[in-house]
Amino acid sequence: MSTTDVILAAEDGGHQTLTTVLFVGVVLLTVGITFWASRNTKTAADYYAGGRSFSGFQNGLAIGGDYMSAASFLGISGAIALSGYDGFLYSIGFLVAWLVALLLIAELLRNSGRFTMADQLAYRMRQRPVRTAASVSTVVVSIFYLLAQMVGAGALVSLLLGVEGDTLKNLTIVGVGVLMIFYVVVGGMKGTTWVQIVKAVLLMVGTLLISVLVLAKFNFNLSELLGTAASNSGQGQAFLEPGLKYGANLTSKIDFLSLSIALVLGTAGLPHILIRFYTVPTARQARTSVNWAIGLIGTFYLMTLILGFGAAALLSTEQYAKVAESGGNLASPLLAEAVGGGEGSTGGAILLALIAAVAFATILAVVAGLTLASASSVAHDLYANVFKKGEVTGEEEVKVARIAAFVIGGVAIALAIPGQSLNVAFLVALAFAVAASANLPALIYNLFWKDFNTRGATWSIYGGLISAVGLVFFSPVVSGKVNPETGESLSLFPAGVDFSWFPLENPGLVSIPIGFFLGWLGTVTAKEKADPKMYDELEVRSMTGAGAE
Repeated sequence: MSTTDVILAAEDGGHQTLTTVLFVGVVLLTVGITFWASRNTKTAADYYAGGRSFSGFQNGLAIGGDYMSAASFLGISGAIALSGYDGFLYSIGFLVAWLVALLLIAELLRNSGRFTMADQLAYRMRQRPVRTAASVSTVVVSIFYLLAQMVGAGALVSLLLGVEGDTLKNLTIVGVGVLMIFYVVVGGMKGTTWVQIVKAVLLMVGTLLISVLVLAKFNFNLSELLGTAASNSGQGQAFLEPGLKYGANLTSKIDFLSLSIALVLGTAGLPHILIRFYTVPTARQARTSVNWAIGLIGTFYLMTLILGFGAAALLSTEQYAKVAESGGNLASPLLAEAVGGGEGSTGGAILLALIAAVAFATILAVVAGLTLASASSVAHDLYANVFKKGEVTGEEEVKVARIAAFVIGGVAIALAIPGQSLNVAFLVALAFAVAASANLPALIYNLFWKDFNTRGATWSIYGGLISAVGLVFFSPVVSGKVNPETGESLSLFPAGVDFSWFPLENPGLVSIPIGFFLGWLGTVTAKEKADPKMYDELEVRSMTGAGAE
């Protein structure tokens, strides 16, 4: 995520101090919340699920805070600013994804699970192989997502504070990582949830403010806004029609379809989203929380429409060129500066600083949720149920979860430091693809297929995980993609290295069917048959909540 020009703009106006004050204020606010929450975190249920004490509205806010990452906040508005209609397709995909979560997962998971995704999967199967597979998938998805967020966080914070030089930037990433570990170790689910709630409020208020100011420039006439954006983009009517970005050839169209499927199906398999359903006291509150989340997230993504087209309509030619150079990430910050009064104005500096602070709060909330999900899976699934076979106290589990948070945070820091020079945006899409290919098939089969068994679950999870990661490794994302004009490599490997044979950059179109197919194949070829009585118990439990904690 590129944020250099955002901060440089603030510096040009002489208002970096204001930006830094807002940034420090966000940090102090979240640290204070974490200390407050830690006083009420005493049991395993408190640490993993916040004591199941959050209302549907509170959890809906937290889900929104967990889901709307910096990639959504900065990336989608930028995609719309550069690609018009095709960019807005991202917003639609992210929103539609919640219908899958609501209709198929939320209530049933809340009723039949306890703390992690594996609790639901292992209920009627052999514990050790299923929990191990689910834990591996959880950690892999979390690390992919976490790495992308950490690189963005390091860039944002170092530039906010005017940090220069590789050593100081590395120390900045370490500092952000330590802050992330602090939220999880000290605050647990309660602290993390309240950080996400505060972030969601800040994000909605900031985005709403900018949206209203943009619409006011056009007398709240959306048609006039779209027309001006199309004219200023240089693309004319094509800016408002499909095909500007993904209509170049058949491969690009199929690639976008693959990405869309992964986004729509992956949300219901993201571990850090799934564990949020355990924080409410009843299944009804789980449904309520998803309804609130859909409303909040839907409103936010509708506002990205205004931000994106507003940037195309209001930014100068020079500013629009900066947006293009940043891959779209500068659209919202430069738009905030523009509607606040322009470069060098106090209003512009205030709104620019506000957007920068909101972007950082966004990253903090997401990385805390990801770290908590992976640490919880390591402690509850691997340590407590695989290694200790259930013979462990809640206090011991929480202690291991805190240690795991240190380890996972350390891994994220170690990977993010050398990853600063890479374009890691693909990791977010890969995390969704793995979640849709490995986690979702196992969850769907376990909830709705009586014959589903241990081999089917493990084959589905490992098969979906390996196929998604493997296909990306042999795709143009990793090697073989070059800029036709400059010859510069657009892949992770330098130009001249090409071992890509898979044509798509997003593997979901292939890896998701593989996950479902292997789940079926493993089930029908296994000698061990599923216990129909255990399925009946799971079905009753998932539908009624009987026996749920």
